[in-house]
Amino acid sequence: MALMRVGSQEQRLCQPCSALTSAPRVLQVGPRRHQPAAAGRAELSGQDRVKRTGSCAIRILLLLRLTTQASTSSCSSRALGALPGPQRRNPRPERGRAASPRPAGRARGLRAAPAPPAHPGRVAAAAALVPGPAVPAMGGRSAARREDTGRRLARFAALRGAAARPGELWDVVVLTAADAAQAGAFREQLAEKLRRGELPRGVRYHVCPDPPGPRIGNGGSALHVLQYLEDLYGDQWASFTVLLIHSGGYSQRLPSASALGKIFTALPFGDPVYQMLELKLAMYIDFPRHMKPGILVTCSDDIELYSTEVTETIALDKPGFTALAHPSDLAVGTTHGVFVLDPSSFSGKGGVEYASCHRFLHKPDMEMMRQSGAVCVRGHCSSGNHGDSGMASECVYTDSIFYMDHLTAKQLLMFYKQMGTLCYEIDAYGDFLQALGPGATPDYTKNMSNVTKEDLGLVEVRQQLYSLLQGTALNVIVLNNSQFYHIGTTQEYLFHFTAESKLRFELDLLPVAFSIFPDTAKTSDQSSIIQSILEPRCVIGPGSVIEYSRIGPEVSVGKSSIVSGSYISFSVDIPSRCFLSSVTVKINDQIEYVTMVFGVGDDLKKTVKLLSDIRSLQFFGASLAKCLDLWSVEASDQLFSSGNTRLGLWTVRIFPVCSTLSESVRMSLKMLNSVQHMSPFKLSGFRLLSIEEMLAYKDVEGMLKFRKQIYDEVCLQRQKEKSDCRMNCT
Repeated sequence: MALMRVGSQEQRLCQPCSALTSAPRVLQVGPRRHQPAAAGRAELSGQDRVKRTGSCAIRILLLLRLTTQASTSSCSSRALGALPGPQRRNPRPERGRAASPRPAGRARGLRAAPAPPAHPGRVAAAAALVPGPAVPAMGGRSAARREDTGRRLARFAALRGAAARPGELWDVVVLTAADAAQAGAFREQLAEKLRRGELPRGVRYHVCPDPPGPRIGNGGSALHVLQYLEDLYGDQWASFTVLLIHSGGYSQRLPSASALGKIFTALPFGDPVYQMLELKLAMYIDFPRHMKPGILVTCSDDIELYSTEVTETIALDKPGFTALAHPSDLAVGTTHGVFVLDPSSFSGKGGVEYASCHRFLHKPDMEMMRQSGAVCVRGHCSSGNHGDSGMASECVYTDSIFYMDHLTAKQLLMFYKQMGTLCYEIDAYGDFLQALGPGATPDYTKNMSNVTKEDLGLVEVRQQLYSLLQGTALNVIVLNNSQFYHIGTTQEYLFHFTAESKLRFELDLLPVAFSIFPDTAKTSDQSSIIQSILEPRCVIGPGSVIEYSRIGPEVSVGKSSIVSGSYISFSVDIPSRCFLSSVTVKINDQIEYVTMVFGVGDDLKKTVKLLSDIRSLQFFGASLAKCLDLWSVEASDQLFSSGNTRLGLWTVRIFPVCSTLSESVRMSLKMLNSVQHMSPFKLSGFRLLSIEEMLAYKDVEGMLKFRKQIYDEVCLQRQKEKSDCRMNCT
């Protein structure tokens, strides 16, 4: 496929650089990738004016009228985001050991296509003169979700870095964290996002770590947040609209998000790129205006996209609990919560319906779904898994996010206070929602199939919660045209970001987002490059994701691989289906680097109890025991950071600590090469860490500094291109 670059430039003020920057348009020769968006959008009308303009100078003047200026903000002593911050001067790009010369490429990341004005940086973009690559026809339902998603993103873009009016957004946004160390990493990233003007101001942003001690689950985290809010605000929190995002945990199924958190996972769109936090705020932007004081609970690794009629609203204003429901395949229901709805209470027509719920099932099998009356056969039951044909099929209505009013939250807080110290894992969905509805029974309290540790004390706590919540209303809002997406695993992450998926279509995800991409670098529209710098002659295989990385010349990345936070300065062929992620660590006040490497399908959560069983652990298709032999590493209990418990890929000490980022990548790839070719590679002489230890030693400041170097370099490259364009136009 031929790619040609044109001189029409998008111009906006890049706040961290305090400089007028630009991004070139990319003409893509081939069939149309997107259908034109609905007419009447002010942003597109501006783009259309640019499209019809022949002069580069006139194009720039027109685009300047569409630009937005990001504002900055800082943290209050109690909550991040409460007060505006000072303007920042032009920073020079920081150079460290991981830096490399800027390639002779162009800043890219704002695809020129007649798509909905979904993202900041694309709202004011010049329109394409030639359509982009094709995507399969997604159907009217998916197109409607795409259009409504674009509207919400455009609204959020206008608030990014600006002060929200009272009632326009959330009063409080709370991120949960697994422990104090993770909470510190979250706060540092929130502060940086606020300084850059990437989040709305006027919202109180908080991070609440779980209390020290045993794991308490997301339900326990929710209870602890209620205590946190009361301690912080007293009775004032009774008037707040609160967005609670469960962000704790260490993302063992997508370890590139382990060090800095799933809620800060980068997405391939936006200028600068969106992370999951911004997407959550954008997708829920309509809720606060139609919500009474209370708590909206969501998770950090899922995305809900939906379409509603113009006159419809999602009102979160009823007592008790209110949950959103999505039509899904029965197979999806086995891994989610399922609502048993009264068929007479909704028709399946329109975008939003308020239904009566008999009971809630948590991860039921198909037999239970049928016996409970949860299965519907409706012509409208056309989830993303069925396609958009509208043909009759069986479906169930599955859960995603839920709201509880303040009085219900207060009840739960009183329960938490009476409990004293919580020592068990409580599930916010399984243990709260299963107690609700007229058909609820206490049978679930003894079901231990979805818990990591069986304990009679947990049964008692569940029974107490059931008694507390029994009779509380469970209101269900059926979103007939909606889709729930999960990106918490390597396989889901690769599929949604690189394949022609519905999510990629509905969010209008880019193959290259906020990156420097030279003409001589080779990639595919089925790959995803996110805030990275690619040097000439590198090759990125289809289906691969590169994020926050520098890829040097003569580097070839195979198919369906993930490279995150890495600097590859040497000639190398990275195999297909490889997972590579680097972490900056601080050990004894010394900054060093470690790079984890696996196969994208390796199971990092699997553990064995006996040392003799580690042969069942697979590393890139080979037995871990065989790999240790190749690396001249002795298998012993001391090899695992967990001691003689939880023996697995997460806790095995096999990753060498190095003095430079590039060298850490080189050593880890040599480990992988030895496994691929069954050739020895000695790890003796290196200090070795497990992933568990990498997270304990992680240096958040160092990792963010490396990302900032890339960010600043992209901004400066755009500034240079803007200057070149002006010179060419005079």
